[in-house]
Parts: sequence; C-alpha cells; structure tokens
Amino acid sequence: MSHRERELVYVQQCRDVNGFHKIILREVRGFSAEVYLYGGQVTSWKNELGEELLFVSSKTNFKPPKSIRGGIPICFPQFSNYGSLEQHGFARNKFWTLDPNPPPPTNSTSRAFTDLILKNSEDDTKSWPHRYEFRLRIALGPTGDLMLTSRIRNTNTDGKSFTFTFAYHTYFYVTDISEVRIEGLETLDYLDNLKNKERYTEQGDAITFESEVDRVYLSTPTKIAIIDHERKRTFELRKDGLPDAVVWNPWDKKAKTISDFGDGEYKHMLCVQAACVEKAITLKPGEEWKGRQEISAVPSSYCSGHLDPRRVLVQELLSR
Repeated sequence: MSHRERELVYVQQCRDVNGFHKIILREVRGFSAEVYLYGGQVTSWKNELGEELLFVSSKTNFKPPKSIRGGIPICFPQFSNYGSLEQHGFARNKFWTLDPNPPPPTNSTSRAFTDLILKNSEDDTKSWPHRYEFRLRIALGPTGDLMLTSRIRNTNTDGKSFTFTFAYHTYFYVTDISEVRIEGLETLDYLDNLKNKERYTEQGDAITFESEVDRVYLSTPTKIAIIDHERKRTFELRKDGLPDAVVWNPWDKKAKTISDFGDGEYKHMLCVQAACVEKAITLKPGEEWKGRQEISAVPSSYCSGHLDPRRVLVQELLSR
C-alpha cells in the first residue's frame, strides 16, 4: 500500500454551509463524489482533474422542502406525476439515515462507498399507505466509476402488496447540448411526454438535440453512450433491473418556467435516466427489488457505432 493510500480518507462525513449532513467519497487517483443525506442524493461527481461531471443548477438552494435540482435525485415511489403523490415521489425530499451495519462491498477494491436507508414515516402513509425499507449504496470505483444500487423491500404487516415506479434522475453536465448525441436508443420505441405519451419509434441513428425533449424509451439495452463532442468526453451508462431510459432537456422556453433553474442552463445539462416507468414493479410482503446504475466518463473524440467508449479510445491510441 502506497503512502497516499494510507493517508487518503475514502469516506468523510461533514456539513454544508447550511448545516446539512453530506458524505464525501474519494479515490486514490483523485476521483470524488458528494452525497447529501437530504434526498439520499449525489450532488457532485468529479474526475481525476477535478472537473465536475454532474449538473447542479445555480438556482437550487439545498434547503427542504424543495428537492435539489441536479445531481442524481431518486424518484420513488413514482416517476412523473400521478394521483396524490408529489411529482417523482417523496424519496428525494426526505432525510435518509446512514446504515449502521452496511454489508461489505462485493468488489473488494472499492473502499469509497456509503450506505443509506429510508423507511416509511407517518407522513408517507397519508399519501402512500405502505411500509417499506429502501437501502441505497453509493460507491466510487478505483477508476472513477460511480455506482448506485437500490434495494427496496415490502415490509407491510397487513399482507398487502405495493406497486411503484422508479428512476435515477441523472443530470449529466455537458459543454453544449447542441453538440451532444446519445447512442444505444436508436430504432427503439418511446413514449413522448410532450405529445400525451403517444408511442413512436426512434428513426435517427443517434439522438441529437435542437428543441425540448421529454421521452421514455422502452426495453432499452444495458449500455447507453452519451457523447459530448465539444469536450471530447463520453459518458457510459450501464444499468440492471431498469428496462427504460428517460431522456430530458427542457430547452429555452421550459427552462424559463422552472423557478430553480437558470434561463440558459439547459445548454449545459442532459438528463438520461435509468428507470422503470412503463411497467410498474409490484412487491408482495417480504419481497425485494434491486435496481443498479453505473456511470463512467472517458475521453473520446467519436463513438459512432460503438457502445464501449474505452474500445474507441484504444483504437484512437493505436491509430496515432
């Protein structure tokens, strides 16, 4: 073990300027992530150069009861806006607790991780009358990959099942949205939220942006690539247990109607969300659901035809 490894604090608990608890995860090569107990929410993910990879609006104030605009909000027990529950559910507006007895990591090389727990409260039962236990592990890998694993268990004692939808509402920071493309969703069906959830089939060989987009892509692959041509960076999103992918950018007119979002900030963000939206998950008492997302960022100049940006990077190096 090197001197730097011995000295590094992989997990640090601290408070922000408002006194709210957060956890800082750090890895040996300089990668870092920041997690708030409010919302169980990742609010920062930086590479080894200290460059921010997630978008957080300059207008968000990190104060309850308003959710944090940006990072990776957790949408549970619903995605979107139905019935008496608030839009995207209540998990992102709750204070989570640290797990006092977290299980050991399955990947023994990962030392920067934290485990959070959310359980039902009396306030929840007014709008969603169920008992549950939500365990969330957030881990930073040795090469900078950010991993989120959610386990949701039905702890009802009345014998009742419950149903929910879910999403990791990931806000990626991009240099210029007009120079971004998404690969891996071409030829797939999607529900267009701008057109009353009508079903369409993606016609392009990649998704590009020149106006507002709000779509739920269905039966998506386990890998999706988000290519930032301006920064020559590719985000790779890998997911398990989450069949759908939500793609959202509000563009200029919608951005001006969002109180905690800067008028021009839509140019520098893109939400690509690993989700389970179309077909809700139902759990009987004692049953557990697991959904996982892993994201990485690697240098790349072009990724067309490939979903593994590391492969593209190797090819580029070999051609030099």
